[in-house]
Amino acid sequence: MTAAPQPDRGLVLVVEDEQPIADLIRLYLTRDGFGVHVCADGDSGLAAARRLRPVLAVLDIALPGISGTEICRRLRADDDWTPVIFLTARDDEVDRVVGLELGADDYVTKPFSPRELVARVRAIRRRSLGTPGGQPVRTVGGVTLDPARRTVTADSHPVALTSTEFDLLDHLMRRPGRVYTREELLASVWGYAAHAGTRTVDVHVAQVRAKLGTAATVIRTVRGVGYTADG
Repeated sequence: MTAAPQPDRGLVLVVEDEQPIADLIRLYLTRDGFGVHVCADGDSGLAAARRLRPVLAVLDIALPGISGTEICRRLRADDDWTPVIFLTARDDEVDRVVGLELGADDYVTKPFSPRELVARVRAIRRRSLGTPGGQPVRTVGGVTLDPARRTVTADSHPVALTSTEFDLLDHLMRRPGRVYTREELLASVWGYAAHAGTRTVDVHVAQVRAKLGTAATVIRTVRGVGYTADG
């Protein structure tokens, strides 16, 4: 069953096999103006993601059929960069890191506040819509980033980044040479405080570097402090 979205919100795919949780997520997202399509197993969730092209997917990790992480892996293998938020029943760093390495934008650990989940959906959606005109194209080292078009090239080759990976790189490249702590990056890019775990930042930085290839040196680690972008 699908709820129709407001024009500026879009459709969110929720793949969750626990009906009360799925109903709660649907309730809060529809209240906020999002359309919602719910699936209760991984196979139908993957089919819906490919068929409906949602603006964002909320995926439980443990599902009947294929897992949420496998859904994400297959979408990324198809060059589908739909933003993904994982739901996990365990506060297990291994689960979170694996999910982020597969290209997820964020994760929420059960039990969670539905208001917090909606806030994260809104934040990712807002970032993925792009930046209004007036933002200059940024070039640092061999990397060029266009905030308005949300495109990145490294050594003149296009680079496919998730919404969160793009925003992390954009934030670092706005002020080359400025060193940001992990806590500052969590607050500015993800929009929440350090209790979420700074390992999230490290994993995303590693993913961005891997995608930049030989231009990865544009992101420099400042030991004991955080990260900076420089040429």
